[in-house]
Amino acid sequence: MSISSTSPPPAGPPVASPSSQEYDGNAPFPVDDTQPVRTGGRRLYAAVTGAIVVIPFLALGLGGWLLWGSLVHPADVLLALGLYTVTGLGVTVGFHRGLTHGGYTAVRPVRIALAVAGSMSFQGDPIGWVATHRRHHAFTDRPGDPHSPYRYGTHLRGQLRGLVHAHIGWLFRDEQTPAARYAPDLLADGDIRAVSRLFPALCVLTLALPFGAGWAIGGTWRYAVTALLWAGFARIALLQHVTWSVNSLCHVIGERPFRTRRHDRATNFWPLALLSFGESWHNLHHADPTSARHGVDRGQIDPSAAVIRLLERLGWVREVRWPTPDRIAARRT
Repeated sequence: MSISSTSPPPAGPPVASPSSQEYDGNAPFPVDDTQPVRTGGRRLYAAVTGAIVVIPFLALGLGGWLLWGSLVHPADVLLALGLYTVTGLGVTVGFHRGLTHGGYTAVRPVRIALAVAGSMSFQGDPIGWVATHRRHHAFTDRPGDPHSPYRYGTHLRGQLRGLVHAHIGWLFRDEQTPAARYAPDLLADGDIRAVSRLFPALCVLTLALPFGAGWAIGGTWRYAVTALLWAGFARIALLQHVTWSVNSLCHVIGERPFRTRRHDRATNFWPLALLSFGESWHNLHHADPTSARHGVDRGQIDPSAAVIRLLERLGWVREVRWPTPDRIAARRT
């Protein structure tokens, strides 16, 4: 979904975390004892999260065993590329630049289609994903940020621990990000609520599609299973870790040609640009979050912006927030 062109912020001002006013940018984050303690569902949450993270890697091992001494079928590669592109753009164009930041306004079928595609990435339902990401922008790299690599300080040991936390550890903390505060516009949207409720079914669908396609193409269970492994689990694992790398690497390694808020260390990290569909031009994004284009300098490839441009020309999106030269220049360091 694309939220309105005014990109509504969370309801009310961001709630400051404990001791956030005293944070100096180097010390470990203070313990947040405002988070409710949930005893009943913590084990189930950890089990489900672990399955989503670990199963794709186990599938890779199984794929290696099944394909020992043989080649991957060309259909597996094509299916993996196709589904990676569709689901990846669902996250970048749909969840991120549209739903979270209101970089454009989409017609209803496109808004729903992008939300469905993003849900099939195995990264969460659209409402939860958007709420978490808006919270990340409200407290970037300071207490309250759900996945900052500076959580444990800036010394070497703390930084290494923080990278693990920002990349994958935060998923297991079960910190609550209230959608009523950070995504009230999506809670009020019946279409997005429906897509969010369908998230478990869409996770099944994103695996059933390559399995069925492999069976149809090869006519045997072996073709179906290898398609499931490579175009299903391996594709999901790669996209997950590319997305999580933007959370971790793109706040530690790279260049910072644009000014961001105090403590915000978002960087541009070019090696991830193509795999992330332009999301790794992260410094500009944090300098100008509502911009529909993140790669604004010469040679900075941004496939997500190209897709938004195509949708605009087709008349399927409007009110696109393209960066202007003056706006870019004003944010240069």
